[in-house]
Amino acid sequence: MEYAPIRLVWKEVRRCASSGAALLVLILSGCGDWLPHVDLAPPYQPPRYVVPVSWRGASPFVEAKPSDDALRPDWWKLYDDPVLDSLIEEGMAANADLQAAAERFVQARDVMMKVRSQRIPQIGIGGSASNNRLSDNALFRPPNIDSTQSTVVAEGLASWEPDFWSAIRNATRVEIYRAQERAADYGLARLSLQAEIAADYFTLRGYDAQIAIYTQSVALYKKTLDLVKTQFAGALASSLDVARVESLLYSTETKLAQVQGQRQVTEQAIAILVNRAPASFTIAPVDDLRVAQFTIPQTIPSTLLERRPDIAAMERRMAQANRAIGIARAAFFPNVRFRAGGGYEDDGFNLVALANSFWSYGSMIELPIFQGGYRRAQLQQAWSAYRETEDLYRSTVLNAFREVENALSLTDRLTAAAERQDAAVRAFVKTQDLTSELYQGGLASSLELIYAQVQTLLARIDAVQLKADLLRASVALIRALGGGWTREQLPVDDEIQPFGTLQYVNLDKPPRAGGIDVNASNNWVNNDLTMPVRP
Repeated sequence: MEYAPIRLVWKEVRRCASSGAALLVLILSGCGDWLPHVDLAPPYQPPRYVVPVSWRGASPFVEAKPSDDALRPDWWKLYDDPVLDSLIEEGMAANADLQAAAERFVQARDVMMKVRSQRIPQIGIGGSASNNRLSDNALFRPPNIDSTQSTVVAEGLASWEPDFWSAIRNATRVEIYRAQERAADYGLARLSLQAEIAADYFTLRGYDAQIAIYTQSVALYKKTLDLVKTQFAGALASSLDVARVESLLYSTETKLAQVQGQRQVTEQAIAILVNRAPASFTIAPVDDLRVAQFTIPQTIPSTLLERRPDIAAMERRMAQANRAIGIARAAFFPNVRFRAGGGYEDDGFNLVALANSFWSYGSMIELPIFQGGYRRAQLQQAWSAYRETEDLYRSTVLNAFREVENALSLTDRLTAAAERQDAAVRAFVKTQDLTSELYQGGLASSLELIYAQVQTLLARIDAVQLKADLLRASVALIRALGGGWTREQLPVDDEIQPFGTLQYVNLDKPPRAGGIDVNASNNWVNNDLTMPVRP
């Protein structure tokens, strides 16, 4: 047998009494575990994995020594970009998908309350009134019976299931864990939104830098074309030289138009993330792509289990499956219910009289004897579902390790590649300048000049793309490390209940829990898709 500690029972009774409870049985049955009961769910303990003591990869963004310091929750400020800060703040304040995730958490809290209510006595009242007339020529009609009859009934009914086998308790725990899973899903949605905005923003800034390079190259090629045409007019260059420079100019203008189109598409994607219609949204372009220099705390792999919302959500699913086994086991034991009813019945409206009263009370015990293996199959299914969640949990953990290692490797190698590419750009620019001087002096051909210009352009574009890839990889690294989220952000069990048992006011929305809140009375505040929304 499992008995609730007396101090916990008293704590719950005081909490319910402060809500204005007037019925002692309601308080005791709904708030305290004063009745002896058996919890048939198996003991639950999340799996403990043997993991490496350190990461294989390294990154210039990560400190060399492991630290217990958590990554800052506003991690995007590490990039020191006010535009990025503003975009992420707008997205967290107004993104529709993120707010929908918050509403799913609220709904899970209410589902828990619905399941929990089954432990509390169900009380109802009702009444009926009728006026009936019999036919004067009805067959077998008794004599001296009025042809019209009136009946008025007022009654009440109460029922209660004591939950000796903790089926309702375990069902309630399942919904509490599901609500915590939804809270972790919200944390994952928020982190994904932040990372997606940041990644799209750096992609857009990469396009900005490419547009600036292509624009400069177009201007340079136009000057080169003017030079070649002048030499052609003086019989110092051939028509082939003119055609070569023209092809280079026109192909570069084509690339410029393509990148401009890609930038517009990326800008429109960001607009949707921050709850703005694309037509009313714009981000001013810049010419340079700057790679931020910062370091983040390196943590050992074992701490990753506490700092990833997807891992926490999967663990809560495993806890739900564990409680479901207890529910399946309870089906093998008798189900007990108590019922009481009573009221008044009269052929007029003089109801409140002892002679017109009626009442009944009793109990029901139900124990299925043979169901053809239904309960055994249900229990076996519950165990299999639990083992499935264990497998999925392990898969989630392994995927998290893979994402961290991938991001560490990418940021490390892309940093080295970007540094070498910058050196290559300087060499190509020098080659281009020297070739241009030689061409003007008649010591180099137009083919050599065009080759030098093309290689310089490609090297500069590659450098920008590498830096954009590096910035996106750094975002992926921060996301893989949890983005400053910790398991402590999950709401505790007592926070899940959305309202008091006897609360009938202020029900528009539950109090915030786990830092998650929703717009209830002013959900329309985000309906203006042309204006930025500030938190």
